[in-house]
Amino acid sequence: MTTALLDTAGARIHHQVQGSGPVLLIAQSGEGDADRSADLVARLVDRYTVVTYDRRGLSRSPLDRPGTTPTVEEHADDAHRLLAALTDRPALMLGCSLGALIGLQLAHDHPGQLGTLIAHEPAAPRLLPAGECTGTLTALAGIQEVFHRDGWQAALRGVMAATGIDPARQEREPEVRPAPFGPEREANFASFLAHDLTTLRRSTFGLAEAGALAAGPTRVVPAIGLATDPTVYSYRCAEVLAERLGTGLLRLPGGHNGNLTHPRAFAARLDEALAETLQTS
Repeated sequence: MTTALLDTAGARIHHQVQGSGPVLLIAQSGEGDADRSADLVARLVDRYTVVTYDRRGLSRSPLDRPGTTPTVEEHADDAHRLLAALTDRPALMLGCSLGALIGLQLAHDHPGQLGTLIAHEPAAPRLLPAGECTGTLTALAGIQEVFHRDGWQAALRGVMAATGIDPARQEREPEVRPAPFGPEREANFASFLAHDLTTLRRSTFGLAEAGALAAGPTRVVPAIGLATDPTVYSYRCAEVLAERLGTGLLRLPGGHNGNLTHPRAFAARLDEALAETLQTS
């Protein structure tokens, strides 16, 4: 594994590169940093050059102006600059939740930089019909209110409810253990609640932008978790995105965080889906 810092507009992005083969960028959900999907990455590095990174403001990616709230466009620009520094060929990307929204914005803003984007349950409320969108944005604002009033632990329950995660009922592969909330993860989660939850609420990526992707050079594959409640907003965003693009839904093991709970099965199905796109490209 190699690690480095990349200067971007307003931040320095810590990233990790390991493996060999086509470049695969993984953009994490929530408070996830470059280490979040270590079990998944370990099952991909024999076939891909896997790139993971700390989103600006998290862990080892400091902001030039600490405490500011990034836009989705800024997050997408970070990913753009990171890929541009690593390869001159169209890359593959797995984006999970907020990471999927960043991937969609990247594909929109920099056509052709991504060959394929697997958009797993994108946190993109403005894809939804008006009533659903309004309800989702209100619920997300409510989670932030709980955070500011009662702290991250109280807000965590709202985040899990919004994405259909129930720790008491969640299945995991036998060797997988839940990651503890240490000081760094707590700080990252607080940053997500204070800033990146606002980022995704303010994002304007919607049906018009998705329509532009339908005619663009990036193959966008909307994905959902097999165990995800189909009524939660992130599942619905994937459904609506698939309808707008005129594609099917890729079904991946686990729920909203299946990349963490089912890394072996998730990696195998992801590899199958990416192999199909590489064969047809």
